[in-house]
Amino acid sequence: MTDLTGRTALITGATAGIGRAVALKLADRGAEVIAHGRDARRGQELVHEIEQRGGKARFVAADLADAGAVTRLAAEAGDVDILVNNAGVYAFTRTPDTSADDFDRHIAINTRAPFLLVGALAPAMAERGRGAIVNITSTAATLAAPVGAAYGASKAAVELLTRSWATEFGAAGVRVNGVSPGPVRTDGTEQMLGDNIAVLAQANIRGRAGEPDEIADIVLFLIDDRSSYMNGTVVLANGGERSLMPG
Repeated sequence: MTDLTGRTALITGATAGIGRAVALKLADRGAEVIAHGRDARRGQELVHEIEQRGGKARFVAADLADAGAVTRLAAEAGDVDILVNNAGVYAFTRTPDTSADDFDRHIAINTRAPFLLVGALAPAMAERGRGAIVNITSTAATLAAPVGAAYGASKAAVELLTRSWATEFGAAGVRVNGVSPGPVRTDGTEQMLGDNIAVLAQANIRGRAGEPDEIADIVLFLIDDRSSYMNGTVVLANGGERSLMPG
């Protein structure tokens, strides 16, 4: 496992769920973590936990729905070696029940914020000849459903951007990959879906929802030098579709 000492990582949506698991794992490997979120209390709790484990971290608050706040986040982060675009919003509503404001919010946070962060931070990575960007997408990007079209569209755009950025920055030593999780058990998904997350989980071969640490391990691998030949790839982590089973 690559030692990340001396590398700086910006993780959006780091105060809960997958982002928090990623922040802890990268800090444990020696990376200095810049944890983004909106809740200062949870941000400081995460920083404190990382420091108690011997790591180094700081918290930056920003509303990713505000383009100016995203630009400020990039400026406050400074030069980073690792960018994990994890923050996102999701509303599993039917198209007629999704307002223009709701649609715009999905695009602003899930698609535009990663676009602006990569535009601000990747050029410096390219100048240094090294960098890793990991985008957290969703199986909703490729698996059609009767609800959540706005969410799925915002994540499908990120998957295309992942491949585009890999082409744009890859020759300069910046690898860009993604992880596409299926249902993952987090406070956010449990609050939104309740018992329905168990129903969704039964749709995969493993018959359960994923855990944040399982997704974070894949992110860590995509950052690690062991995945040095991977670029422009979106790793599917959904427990396996039942349609893949014989019969």
